[in-house]
Amino acid sequence: MVALVKLKRITRNYDGISALRGVSLEIKDGEILSIIGPNGSGKTTLLKILALLDRPSSGEIFYRGVRLGDSTSPQQRKKITMVFQRPALFNATVFANVAYGLALRGHSAGDISHRVERALKIVRLKGFASRMAGKLSGGEQQRVVLARAIALEPELLLLDEPTSNLDPANSAIFEKTIRSLGGKTTVVVATHNLFQAKRISDRVGCLLNGVMIDVGKTKDIFTRPRSKTTRKFISGEFF
Repeated sequence: MVALVKLKRITRNYDGISALRGVSLEIKDGEILSIIGPNGSGKTTLLKILALLDRPSSGEIFYRGVRLGDSTSPQQRKKITMVFQRPALFNATVFANVAYGLALRGHSAGDISHRVERALKIVRLKGFASRMAGKLSGGEQQRVVLARAIALEPELLLLDEPTSNLDPANSAIFEKTIRSLGGKTTVVVATHNLFQAKRISDRVGCLLNGVMIDVGKTKDIFTRPRSKTTRKFISGEFF
């Protein structure tokens, strides 16, 4: 697979505290990559930098081989969508929520209708278009947010702990949806759920204390990690 995104020696400091320290990472086109690590390890910061919502303190970002700067970032930003841990929805119908980003980008009414219908079907919310989003369950709301992201057809989809507040049934639907996107959309999932990372990922990166200590194929990371620290984290010895 070709690298969609390449990070070189990325650091991010907040008031003297290092959230990321020299992170280098290649994200392959069409893969599902999980970033595992405990809370506070820098996973959300990494995703925000990948989403071009935050700037690194130092380091370089390349998108399809092009180094991103002030003039190129806005163009690439349209190709990237991020879903946060807690669903953020408007007090409107499911259709209006999923269609919002498409309308902002000037899509035709016919194209919007087609994309919304397709996205709702993918997340198993077919027939929900006319319902009020605020009256749905928490799991259904998170799936609406995912549908909104899918409708935009991003090249890179970033998911920050997307199932941490979901029941097992909604988590299973979410995971199946993510797997169905593999090969067509590049997906990066930040999670502390090791079982989830095993189930959905092509590759896994282990981020601890702002340092990417290991990256590899899912099976390799969980059965023969190169780093002793990764092995201790996976076995529960790290804490």
